Amino acid sequence: MNNNYFLLRHGEALSNQKMISSCWPEKFINPLTKKGKQEAREAGLKLKDKKVDPVRDYGNKNKTRRGQISNGVDLIFTSDLLRTKQTAEIVGKEIGIKPKPDKRLREYNTGIFNGGSLHKFREVFKKEQERWKKKPVKGETYTDITKRMYDFFQDIDKKYSNKNILIISHQLPLILLEGKVKGYSQKGILEKFPKGKRIQTGEVKQL
Repeated sequence: MNNNYFLLRHGEALSNQKMISSCWPEKFINPLTKKGKQEAREAGLKLKDKKVDPVRDYGNKNKTRRGQISNGVDLIFTSDLLRTKQTAEIVGKEIGIKPKPDKRLREYNTGIFNGGSLHKFREVFKKEQERWKKKPVKGETYTDITKRMYDFFQDIDKKYSNKNILIISHQLPLILLEGKVKGYSQKGILEKFPKGKRIQTGEVKQL
């Protein structure tokens, strides 16, 4: 990697409280809750003077090392859904950086289930492993999500160098990106990130 990356899941939103699937196009106004705004502020404070991991040599031809860059976030990229934009605005205000929206960072497109109950969606797609190839009508597969997230990652990693970059997105897209970057198999990603132990609202992780 040419840069240092931080992952942030948006703060708690109305859809999280009500267990509603909310992707693109947004079917209802889905802002951050009071708790979600506080989570975003806390994330911003953590990132304000975030220190990177110690130097690690990845053994490539150019001896690229992480840790040899300045403290603090240099760039913010965010999903363009309301809850992620609001999170990015709050974080950006704390650290003095204007976020850049990118539609490739959007939530899992659940197609005809968008705007409906997550429980109903899960009744139809009970086994998560099948979602790599099986998609909702007008929706996308996990493979589709991984491709667009990794395309975004490759683009910015080529464009920038020695930067601290914050990526603000949604739970599933973020774990699929992390798994892809770390070279996990499809099965390995689901085993490494089991339900209940995935990135939480307002949580910051270093990639």
